[in-house]
Amino acid sequence: MLDGADTQRPTVSAAPYGSAGILPISWAYLRLMGPDGLAAATGAAVLAANYLAARLRPHFPVLYAGANGLVAHECIVDLRPLTKASGISVDDVAKRLIDYGFHAPTMSFPVAGTLMVEPTESEDLAELDRFAEAMIAIRGEIAKVESGEWSAEDNPLVNAPHTARMLTADEWPHKYSRQEAGYPNGNGARQKYWSPVRRIDGAFGDRNLVCSCPSPEAFAD
Repeated sequence: MLDGADTQRPTVSAAPYGSAGILPISWAYLRLMGPDGLAAATGAAVLAANYLAARLRPHFPVLYAGANGLVAHECIVDLRPLTKASGISVDDVAKRLIDYGFHAPTMSFPVAGTLMVEPTESEDLAELDRFAEAMIAIRGEIAKVESGEWSAEDNPLVNAPHTARMLTADEWPHKYSRQEAGYPNGNGARQKYWSPVRRIDGAFGDRNLVCSCPSPEAFAD
């Protein structure tokens, strides 16, 4: 990248369109994959996204599908109608996915109240099925809130994620079971991921930044 003030002098900082350090990563990926590899990876990514869309469409609205029902490399799951009917938000679903052993997909982009799932070419069929089954099970949990079987204020979704410390405490104040909280959908102990912390108020943290680094005086001789 060239500095606009001096077109003969390359720079790696103060780039107006991003970090120059990103460019070698893209270049290396393209060179390693080659034309055939890039075409195969693209096809696999699009196929994976459409597989998820086909599995999830009976349970969730899927946005931006073409006339033939196909999506591109992204499967965008619309949770807004469910939020309106049950009060369960996209944040609740994202945190509940942690109990199922998944980091949540992109939230509220490009549409607020949605999950944008991009499986890429790296996920095999077993992992795609595991994610689809988790989402379908979560849809069943939302249905329990809609029907009143679970309280809108106290259910596994609004309390997710559940930590090991929470589940092993002497007292369990919730109407749903510890099994439903920590091992949803019959997830076994061997596949279990335990979140180290419970939910935090992310919006509060974004609005009230606190520097955790040492003070400048700590670096003085």
